[in-house]
Amino acid sequence: MTTPFQHEPGSATGPVPPPQCPAHGMGIGPGGLRRLYGPEAEADPAGLYAKLRAEHGTVAPVLLHEDVPAWLVLGHSENLHMTRTPSQFSRDSRRWRGLQDGSVSPDHPLAPLFTWQPVCSFAEGATHERLRGAVTDSMARIDTRGVRRHINRYSNRLVNDFCGEGRAELVGQFAERLPMMVMCAIIGMPEEYNDRLVQAARDMTRGSETAVASNAYVVGALDRLVRRRREAPAEDFATWLVEHPAALTDKEVSEHLRVVLIVAYETTTNLIANVLRMVLTDPRFRARLSGGHMTVPEAVEQTLWDEPPFTSVLGRWAVGDTELGGQQIKAGDALIVGIAPANTDPAVRPDLSVSMEGNRAHMAFSSGPHECPGQDIGRAIADVGVDALLMRLPDLELAVSEDKLSWAGNFMSRHLEELPAGFAPTPQQEVDAEPLPAVARTRAHADWEVSSPAAPRRGPEAAPAAPRTAEPYATPGEGLAIPAQRSGPAKIWHTVVRWWNGH
Repeated sequence: MTTPFQHEPGSATGPVPPPQCPAHGMGIGPGGLRRLYGPEAEADPAGLYAKLRAEHGTVAPVLLHEDVPAWLVLGHSENLHMTRTPSQFSRDSRRWRGLQDGSVSPDHPLAPLFTWQPVCSFAEGATHERLRGAVTDSMARIDTRGVRRHINRYSNRLVNDFCGEGRAELVGQFAERLPMMVMCAIIGMPEEYNDRLVQAARDMTRGSETAVASNAYVVGALDRLVRRRREAPAEDFATWLVEHPAALTDKEVSEHLRVVLIVAYETTTNLIANVLRMVLTDPRFRARLSGGHMTVPEAVEQTLWDEPPFTSVLGRWAVGDTELGGQQIKAGDALIVGIAPANTDPAVRPDLSVSMEGNRAHMAFSSGPHECPGQDIGRAIADVGVDALLMRLPDLELAVSEDKLSWAGNFMSRHLEELPAGFAPTPQQEVDAEPLPAVARTRAHADWEVSSPAAPRRGPEAAPAAPRTAEPYATPGEGLAIPAQRSGPAKIWHTVVRWWNGH
C-alpha cells in the first residue's frame, strides 16, 4: 500500500458512482471504502465493525462525513497503543493533512469536534500538563458528597414530574435532563439550564446541519459565565478555572468548560439510558440488581463494556509515517479511537455473554494522557440517578415491546431515542426541605466512588497527578486477576447506598 487511501477528497482516483446509482444511498463510498456515517452505519454499527474487522483486521480505512478518509482503530491493544503514544499519534488536529490542503472545509459537519481550540484535549507536552492540571485541580475541589446530594435531589425532582401519571418516557424526561441539571450546578450556571441547552448539547456532536449553530449557543452561554466569574467569583468550577495559578485566558476557560459540559452530558445521558434499558429488557440483569447480587455501580460498569456512551472518537493525527495494526499510516492521517469495537474485540472478549464485573479495562473513557478526567462525575450521576429512580419506582416495566425501541446517532455515539415505561402511580416526595448543598469541598470525606479504589488525593499545591489508565486485560488463565467483588449482606449494602445518597 503506497498511500493510506485510494480515495482522497477532491481527487479523481477511485470509482465514483453516478448520482443516480443506488450505491450513493448505501454504506460504500468512493474507492470502495465503507462509510462511517449514513443510514447503514447508524442502523447497525456493530455489524459495520464486524465487516471492517473481517476485511481489514484491527485497523480499517473508512470515510467520514463528506467522504473524508480516516482510519478506524478496531483492536483493543491497538487503541491502547495509539492513545498512550502521543509521540506517534497526536491530539493536535492542526496536523490533519486534510485541513492543511483544504480538502476538509472549516464548516464540515464534524467541525465542532475537530476544530483546534486552546484546550487540554488538543494539546500535548507541557501545554497539556498546564491546561489539564487546571482542570484536574479544579475537579479536586468539588465536594463529592454534596454533588451526590444534588444528583439525588434533582433525580427526585424529575421523578416528581411524572410519578403520579403511571407512565414516563425515561430518555426525554429523565436521562437527558438529569446530567445537564447537575453539570450546570457544578459549573456554576444553574440559571442557564433549559430545554434549548439540552437540545444544543445533544445536537452539536451529531454532525448535523445545525451542529455549528448549536455549538455557538453553548459557547455563548459559557462566555457569559466566564465574564460573570471574572467580576464576581463564586464557589463553583468556572471560578476555580478562572482563578487557577495556570492563568488561563477567558477563551481557555470557556473552551474547557465546553469540553467538560458536553462530554459529561453526552456520555452520562447515554449511560443512564443504556443502564435503564438493560434493567427493563434483561430479566437476568434486573434480577441480579434487585436481588443484591449486583450493585448499581457494577451495573453501570457492565454497561460501559456493552453499550459505551461514545462508540468512537475523532481523533488522533499521525505525527509521522508509521505502522499500526498492519496498516501503513501516513503523516497527517486522521485516526478514530474505536471505543465500542475495542470493547468487543475477540482478542479480549471471545464470549460477549460473559460478565465483565470487576474489570475496568474497557475503553469507554479512552486511555493514556487524554483519558477522560471527569469520568467519575459521570459515574456518580448515573449511579445515584438510576438508584434514586428505581427506589422511587421499583415496579418500572417497559411499556412497549423491546423490538419497538429505536436508536439514532452517528459515528461517535448511538443513543436510545425513547424508553417508555409504566409503573403504579405514586405520590410526589418533598425534596427541597433544605437548601441544596454547595459544590465546593469544605472538608475531607469519602471520594466519588464506593465501588472501586479511590484516586489519590491532591492538595492545591500538589503537582498534577499522572492520569489513570485502564488496567491491561487478560483472558482467563493468563495470570491477571480480576479485582475481588464486594461481599456482605445485600441489606447492609443498600443501607449504605441510601445514606451515601443523602436519604
